[in-house]
Amino acid sequence: MAIYQEHYNWWFFPFQLCSLPMYLCLIFPFLKNRTLKTSIATFMQDFNLLGGIAALAVPDGFRGIHWTLTLHGYVWHILLILIGIWIFLNGKSDLSRRGFLRTLPIFAVSCLIATLINILAPGHGEADMFYISPYYPTTQIVFHDLALKFGIEPANLLYLLTICIGSGVIHCLFRSLSARFFAILRRINR
Repeated sequence: MAIYQEHYNWWFFPFQLCSLPMYLCLIFPFLKNRTLKTSIATFMQDFNLLGGIAALAVPDGFRGIHWTLTLHGYVWHILLILIGIWIFLNGKSDLSRRGFLRTLPIFAVSCLIATLINILAPGHGEADMFYISPYYPTTQIVFHDLALKFGIEPANLLYLLTICIGSGVIHCLFRSLSARFFAILRRINR
């Protein structure tokens, strides 16, 4: 996107946590490994649902840039929530503790790719994939102040840990809902 001083702004490169379903949904039908397929579905259910909720709760990252991008931001993040709920309702995820643990390597690899983009993209600091730029404090509320006080790297690590914890909470909520939800479905189908 070349709307800022007629050069590409790497912040718009589509590799944020919320952008991952674009790639994951494209490769999903071609995956043969059932465990990997379930892990990716569980990842989207937990991590991307969290990302959708968080982005809608604090939409500063996509509001006011350009009306088309603002509209896209709202629609996309609502879609992330719906995808997460659809995965749960259709029983595509693994709601066990092991199921959640299998999502962590997907998150780690994604963070590694985001970090490489942040370091290798032109204009050091212009790319801020996953909001973990090593060049300046994150723009994420609370974590920005922590970065100013304790340093960029500790704040980024705490931010990523918080994402894992938040996704774990969502996973546990789905697990606790599943028994009730599927019991109701069984009664309806009788």
